Amino acid sequence: MYKVFVNEKKLLLSKQSENLEKSLGYEGVTSLEIALDLLENTSVTELNVFGENIDEIWSEFQKLFRIIEAAGGIVNNPEGDILFIKRLGKWDLPKGKMEKGESREESAIREIEEETGLANVELVQFINTTYHIYVERNGDKVLKCTHWFEMNFDGEDTSKPQIEEGITEVAWKNTAKIEDEVFPSTFKNIKLIVKEFWSSKIK
Repeated sequence: MYKVFVNEKKLLLSKQSENLEKSLGYEGVTSLEIALDLLENTSVTELNVFGENIDEIWSEFQKLFRIIEAAGGIVNNPEGDILFIKRLGKWDLPKGKMEKGESREESAIREIEEETGLANVELVQFINTTYHIYVERNGDKVLKCTHWFEMNFDGEDTSKPQIEEGITEVAWKNTAKIEDEVFPSTFKNIKLIVKEFWSSKIK
């Protein structure tokens, strides 16, 4: 099963039909194009495309886009707070495009250190990959795949925003502040990955 966000609307690609606002049985790439058109140009907010061969569906879906891979992390301090950045008025997690030759892990650490000013962030484990679609100025449709890692930080707090990347604030947030301040002003895929991270800690 793959969850992809299209302008903050949810597209679910799955084997079985899911109980969403709208569902389409997979009948080749046309089904995917119809699904994207409905999410981009109508009031439909969530849509499911389902079919037995999920690998084929995902492969055909990816062919519709230029793929960009990125990596980032959920950084915890000893108090259990999570590090967020603010960019363009929205709270976000530190992340960025992978550079050629980098592993996902190397990229995640580099981006976090660049965007937040922290040094010696410790990588713990892979969490998940999120997907979202956007259109570049030249009209290219991009599928961005962001690989998320759990990180720990227990050093001197040297955090400062990377202004040249449009980041205006770096802040540690506890659970209450994440619910009250971050979630109302962030992206759905960020909310998704934070909630998945929380649920993995409860298990």
